[in-house]
Amino acid sequence: MVGTSGAKLNQFNEMLNDRGLSPLRNRYRTLGLGYQNRINDFVLGLELFHNQGGRSEFDGYRMSYRTSRVLLNVGYSFTEESNFQLIHYMSLGMGFLNFQMLPMQSTSNLEDFLSNPEQGFILRENNIHRGSIKYGDFLTEIGFQLSYDFPIPGRKESLEVIAKLGYAFSPFEGKWNLADMSFQNTQSGAFIRVGTGISIPDRNFFYKDASIALQLVSGFHFTKPDRLNEQLVEAGYDPLKGRPSNLGLKITGETEGVLYGVEVYNLAMDGSANAVKSQTLNSLRVYANGGMKFLQYKNMALGALGGIGFGNIRYTLSQVDKPNFPELFEQRQFDGYLKNSGLMAKPEVFLEYAYPVTKRKFFDLVFNVSLGYELALANYRLGELDMAQYMTAPYLMFGVGVRP
Repeated sequence: MVGTSGAKLNQFNEMLNDRGLSPLRNRYRTLGLGYQNRINDFVLGLELFHNQGGRSEFDGYRMSYRTSRVLLNVGYSFTEESNFQLIHYMSLGMGFLNFQMLPMQSTSNLEDFLSNPEQGFILRENNIHRGSIKYGDFLTEIGFQLSYDFPIPGRKESLEVIAKLGYAFSPFEGKWNLADMSFQNTQSGAFIRVGTGISIPDRNFFYKDASIALQLVSGFHFTKPDRLNEQLVEAGYDPLKGRPSNLGLKITGETEGVLYGVEVYNLAMDGSANAVKSQTLNSLRVYANGGMKFLQYKNMALGALGGIGFGNIRYTLSQVDKPNFPELFEQRQFDGYLKNSGLMAKPEVFLEYAYPVTKRKFFDLVFNVSLGYELALANYRLGELDMAQYMTAPYLMFGVGVRP
């Protein structure tokens, strides 16, 4: 889904106004994905959003903010099962907030960056660059959803067009403070979102060969940033230890053994760089998947998926102790990062087991084990250092979720 929200940076803009500077632009743009399941008149769902805030330029620096959030939806449908749905819902979840002020022109050389990483400042609350399990602080939304299903000729699925409008807010004061300044309003405001998706109509919803499943996935990526660690040690920093952790979402549709879907997960490494600095190495992966089941025996299934998608890599060096606003705004030079992005591809094979939860078999609890190989289709350079070797690696993933 895509959309916009009226979130504001009230306290920070007041500080800028006191200095005779233009305020940071309000509102942010939203991009995300979600899953929804209707049981009689009740609706349950899960959504993951990335929100990109406005950018402002000042004195050779660019100020910007972004947030992301994961929300569990509970709703009630005012309409009977048909092509049109009107749903009133409430969402409960958690979020992440990033605010930064960095130079518009920064170094692209790794050696220069490591010798002088203090480009500006980066403030992160519930830092998912350290891993998705760092999501935190309570967030909620309330609103309405309107949707309409358009039949797809020759298919059991329908194309669904969705519109959501409502209000998002953080119910507890003081939970979104960065450097002793409130960013509470970045998590609040009216919103409207529109999107499209795939829906299983009620007449096909309980067919054994037509379903859409949601899974939480996590596992092991058999790679280490050895080449980056060599550069870190040479520059006097501690190496990143261990392997990246991951956590993500996987949505998979199935019709007569043909599989399709989308997958997103976040690989993260973090640790101490030296006595005064911390470091993170983060990579987001988003895939469009397609495949098929080769074998179905009772509740067991064996199949394969192939994916093509997007990946990024971001290395951050941050000073642990920084002053509060407004001194931070005047000094600025504490943190910095290097980033890159490109295309990714992967094949995988999987084994799954579906366990019916209720006697009426409204949904199955699905357990999944996947073995695959990710292939970087770009260099993913951090400065001049090629990180494609780190991005290309085998993996073992475990998933648990639900399927109607």
